[in-house]
Amino acid sequence: MISTEKIVGIDELAGIVDRLKKEGKTIAHCHGCFDLLHLGHIKHFESAKKAADVVVVTITPDRFVNKGPGRPVFNENLRMEAIAALQAVDYVALNRWDTAIETIKLVRPTWYVKGQDYKDREKDLTKNIYLEEEAVKSVGGSIYFTEEITFSSSTLINSHFSPFSEGVQDFMADFKTRHTAEDVISCINGLKDVRVLVIGDTIIDEYHYCRPLGKSSKSPTISTIFLRGEAYAGGVLAIANHLEQYAGKVELVTVLGSQDTQLEIIEKNLAPGVDRTFFFRPDSPTNTKRRYIDTYLNIKLFEVTFLNDKFLDKGLEQEIIQYLKSRIDEFDFVLVSDFGHGFITPGIQQFLQDSGKYLAVNAQTNSNNYGFNYITKYRNVGYISIDEKELRLPFGDNYGRIEELIEKLSEITGCRDITITLGQSGSLLYSDGKYFSSPAFASAVKDSVGAGDALLSITSLLKFKNAPAELIPFIGNCMGTLAVEIIGNEHPVYKKDLTKFINHFLK
Repeated sequence: MISTEKIVGIDELAGIVDRLKKEGKTIAHCHGCFDLLHLGHIKHFESAKKAADVVVVTITPDRFVNKGPGRPVFNENLRMEAIAALQAVDYVALNRWDTAIETIKLVRPTWYVKGQDYKDREKDLTKNIYLEEEAVKSVGGSIYFTEEITFSSSTLINSHFSPFSEGVQDFMADFKTRHTAEDVISCINGLKDVRVLVIGDTIIDEYHYCRPLGKSSKSPTISTIFLRGEAYAGGVLAIANHLEQYAGKVELVTVLGSQDTQLEIIEKNLAPGVDRTFFFRPDSPTNTKRRYIDTYLNIKLFEVTFLNDKFLDKGLEQEIIQYLKSRIDEFDFVLVSDFGHGFITPGIQQFLQDSGKYLAVNAQTNSNNYGFNYITKYRNVGYISIDEKELRLPFGDNYGRIEELIEKLSEITGCRDITITLGQSGSLLYSDGKYFSSPAFASAVKDSVGAGDALLSITSLLKFKNAPAELIPFIGNCMGTLAVEIIGNEHPVYKKDLTKFINHFLK
């Protein structure tokens, strides 16, 4: 068979397997990313061929490959062509899902084939091996482990196909002399007993996708055709969703607007594991930021915001403070996400500062509060995470040494642990008078909205648990790298994806 004829659609593959099984053939099904085809993969497929009459291979689509920056190196079409060229392989198809579970149920193989490194099921970070074995048994098949020589595509790619600059490669080479993937993942797993109370502004992020037509002939107006709209849980909702992946208990306290609550969208997008307490202000809609996006270039044309950013009235403020008084002792620390949209009043801020609880704080500067929501208003703070502009604005210093500004901020707020995100330059952690840095790892950015919130979520947990300071900016930047691949906080950075990313990245 010509190699290109071996490449079929996933539904077509299911039909082929069904026909072959009726003819009495046995089917071995291999599944994976196979980003860099190497001798270990070839031996794996040949071993599968010895176990069955026909070998079928399904590969992970590009959009689901979370194995490190710049992955996959080879796109899904090239990966299928390379595998189809192998004599041991009879058919190749592109998977439709992010795991093999649904694929196994569709294809219904005799054997589902995995490498010997999966024999110890506990070493599978995703724990999908259990679900895959259950799936193949449900269709009358069995799991089969090959005993061939193994290599690591990630190790080979990291060594020879790195997408990074020489400076980043030097950083990683040095970092790996002191830390293993197991060390880093252990720190992340150690967060699962933390109880977090997260407080802040809710934002609904709407993305309205349009196709620009051109300028109107009678006015300087850009005309567009509306194509589709999507809405996501942003602001403190996104932070709560991230925290829920890593912490043991997460409760969200926020304010919605009675005029347009957006409750349906919020309940749809908020993780079931997040306990939630909503207060309602009658003089406002729920904060909504509507972005109009050019689908061709995937750039924002303009934004319309619906909010009332005046402080809450005194009655609602006192109601919230009384609630916090009754619950705050149930939590290990409080994360404050202050977008400057009216919820974190001076009274609520003062209560939190006087509560004696460990506070992790972000006071964001954005287009709606520019110049009116500085981090310097906070005192008695345990941890701060802001970006470089949010550090420079309160001091009116655009060019001063960043270390001097951090130390000024530390003195004003009483905070000894401060992270400053630096965009493409990575991030810098000031901790007990010392500095720790990590470069950025993202090789492509789909949407930067919420990346800082993702970094805040994981680094605040790590700092509270006294994780090694050198690991905090590294893990935070790994989290941010995955976050910029997500459009509009469509979903959190899942723990399984972060640990998988780190495991492959440090090989």
